[in-house]
Amino acid sequence: MNWKVTRYYVPAAVAGVVAGGLLFSNIRAEWLQIFIGMFLLSTVFQYRFGKKERSFSMKLFYFVPLGFLIAFFSTLVGAMGPVLNPFYLNYGVDKESMIGTKTANSFLVGLVQIGTYTTLGALHGNLWLYGLALGAGASIGNYFGKRFLQKISSETFRKLVLIVMVISGAVIIYDQLKELLTS
Repeated sequence: MNWKVTRYYVPAAVAGVVAGGLLFSNIRAEWLQIFIGMFLLSTVFQYRFGKKERSFSMKLFYFVPLGFLIAFFSTLVGAMGPVLNPFYLNYGVDKESMIGTKTANSFLVGLVQIGTYTTLGALHGNLWLYGLALGAGASIGNYFGKRFLQKISSETFRKLVLIVMVISGAVIIYDQLKELLTS
């Protein structure tokens, strides 16, 4: 767990959630999601197919604007977790520390998102049950993931993270293009 990253990331992310929540019901974000998908696909090239440990210089204070932007866009278009991976990797947050840091940041930002969505009337009914189910699933996944991470190298972890980012990017682009072409 890297609490320094959390201290920089979360306060700005809270502001991003509130700003994103205010725009949530008034914007179409299909093209934004296609851009996000393209960024995720590009990471495999940035890291030279997992051979490169870092693809750009990342400083701690970069997590302030990053926290705001990721939380803002996450509030508008949904989960942005894979987008954070290259920033954590480039800062040197790896394996268990990365998962723990992402979990703490997501939990704290998620609490603010729940409050914002509820206040704006966008969270109601069965959505609460879905959220609780996702939270329980994430907790179970983190438990088993920790055991798995202890058995793999940092290089293997980096390659697996890249695979997840590429798959996520491809799925996001496919879903958004399908949505744009059918509407």
